[in-house]
Amino acid sequence: MKRVSIYILGLSFLACGTPKLVVTNPEDVQPAREETTLQSGPDGLKADTEKFNTAIAKSYPVTTSEEVGRIMGFLASDELQGRDTGSEGIEKAAVFIENHFKANDVAPYYETYRDELSNYTKPAFNVLGIVPGNDELLKDEVIIVGAHYDHIGTMSPVAGDKVANGANDNASGTTSVLEMAKYFGQHKTNKRTIIFALFSAEEKGLLGSAHLAKRMKKEGVNLYAVLNFEMIGVPLQNKNYEVYITGYEKSNLAEISNAYSGANLVGYLPTAKKNGLFARSDNYPFYNEFKIPSHTYCTFDFTNFNFYHKPDDEVEQMDMSHMANTINKFTPMVEGIANGPKGEIKMN
Repeated sequence: MKRVSIYILGLSFLACGTPKLVVTNPEDVQPAREETTLQSGPDGLKADTEKFNTAIAKSYPVTTSEEVGRIMGFLASDELQGRDTGSEGIEKAAVFIENHFKANDVAPYYETYRDELSNYTKPAFNVLGIVPGNDELLKDEVIIVGAHYDHIGTMSPVAGDKVANGANDNASGTTSVLEMAKYFGQHKTNKRTIIFALFSAEEKGLLGSAHLAKRMKKEGVNLYAVLNFEMIGVPLQNKNYEVYITGYEKSNLAEISNAYSGANLVGYLPTAKKNGLFARSDNYPFYNEFKIPSHTYCTFDFTNFNFYHKPDDEVEQMDMSHMANTINKFTPMVEGIANGPKGEIKMN
């Protein structure tokens, strides 16, 4: 992440019937729980919860701790030398991501998977895949599911180790996006179009996402929401929710996320607001350009991980069971958002 970037999310799902909103008071870390019925969108469409829950019952879990460990093990290995933007190491990461997309029937968004940056001196690129929506009324609305795949490369040695592997920051978020892309690429259950975006140069100042946001704005993309994932490698402690989102109060995304998880999955972290984290990761350029719900899901809260931007941000520090569990909750949440009524997610 860029000088402290943060994101993550999690979820579960309702057994059947109308989704319920689980509202977490943003001024209370231990909120009272309030439930309200999810209403239809302005066009009168209802969330197709029966079909949604049937798909979940047939298709989950999406990933396992072993598969998460395999992906993380490569992305955060010394071979990639910290995935610095424009380096040989990040090129290897990009090839890995492209092969994952190809293996799971996720098509290139542009002519190839690579979106070359216009705002960085060295050759650098985002890696973008797409699963088109399957509904005539909703497929023109686009959701970005994203994470940055770059890190800071090498640094002054600490105990002889100079590689900043970036396991939590942000091989963890990248792994989450890849495994969700696998599910949607294989099952094609999304009514809205989903773009799976792995951003470069986040550590250089959100340059990859800034480039893509401007490009998409110029191209007239009908962007509905941006769900960004960062630093989800270790669980939160002593919270009554599993992940938080930055910019909690700016939209109703937390409530909608919880509605499709059927649990108090996403909460409010006061520290995130205090430190201005909403503006410090790849969600922010899209918010600036499109003024739509654009948030980061995260589990790093400044107390549960001591190796931010250090060589000790290694795979061995990650909790693979936690990550697999969270990804398996993220996926039906994203599916619910992709299939929900028009206008369901909105700015406050």
